[in-house]
Amino acid sequence: MSTNRQYELVYIVSPDASEQAVADLHTQIEQIVQRYHGTFDKTENWGRRKLAYEIGHHREGTYVVETITGSGELMKEIDRRLRVIDTVIRHLTVRIDDDLRVAERLRSERKATQARRRTARGLPPEPLPSERRGDRDDMDSDDLGLEVEGVR
Repeated sequence: MSTNRQYELVYIVSPDASEQAVADLHTQIEQIVQRYHGTFDKTENWGRRKLAYEIGHHREGTYVVETITGSGELMKEIDRRLRVIDTVIRHLTVRIDDDLRVAERLRSERKATQARRRTARGLPPEPLPSERRGDRDDMDSDDLGLEVEGVR
């Protein structure tokens, strides 16, 4: 049973490693993902940052965050590979598809509640573009949304 799920992989590379070494590491992970029929959704290289605490003798590291869709076997293989690569100081894999599903459900419930309340007040279910916050200039209108000429 191979179910595709969404994972977030964060790994910290030694500050001694060059940009080319980080790119080669990304290429290795990309090859594993392709071999296990997964996909890369997003890759972010956060660059060199100070660590929260000293790991070994390292005080800094290059952070890389990748979002991967694939099976559990794929993530086991990536985890196994990252454990043996010396330039990787730490890595963490988190399954995020459940979190995204919960966030989407809460967003849709919030939208439904807003539509229900607006309808009960006699307004259209969706706010008009002029009703949205931040669309109007505070200096050109009063609190009721009416244009004001002269002094406030």
